[in-house]
Amino acid sequence: MTLRSGSLPGIGTKYELDTDEGDTITIVYMDNGSVQLYTCPKGCCDIGGAAELNVTEARRLGNILTGAIMEAEEEGVEVSFSGLENLRISMHSYTLGKSCANKTLRDLAIRKKTGATIIAVSRGTEDTVSPPPDFIFKNGDAVVVIGEREQIERFEQDILGK
Repeated sequence: MTLRSGSLPGIGTKYELDTDEGDTITIVYMDNGSVQLYTCPKGCCDIGGAAELNVTEARRLGNILTGAIMEAEEEGVEVSFSGLENLRISMHSYTLGKSCANKTLRDLAIRKKTGATIIAVSRGTEDTVSPPPDFIFKNGDAVVVIGEREQIERFEQDILGK
């Protein structure tokens, strides 16, 4: 396996990986934040493929390649760690409605009712990681919830009413 890198002035940074099988994978981190991915099968660069990824897609692909993401869903992922084979953690994002508005994290008792935990809240341009118990939710807050699959399902039923 050979890895080469170089600067592309005004464009970004290019990395080329030659696999042991003779295939070439090229990744270009563009100055505008996107990532371009090119593949060239052994001796057949005429039929190579290309994809342009945004930052989120590039991270997701990286996680898939390293085995960190086991299952991707519409607004969530399930993660399994190689050293903890029986542990699977689900993370999902949701938008809270009026039923949670003007209530604190303590009032909602989410962890007590469901076992799930809200680990972040996004409100407009303001993000709060690890919100305290007295954090007051507003209609339309986006939240990131973490837990086992069953805990996430209980959160959807008991808190969101789905």
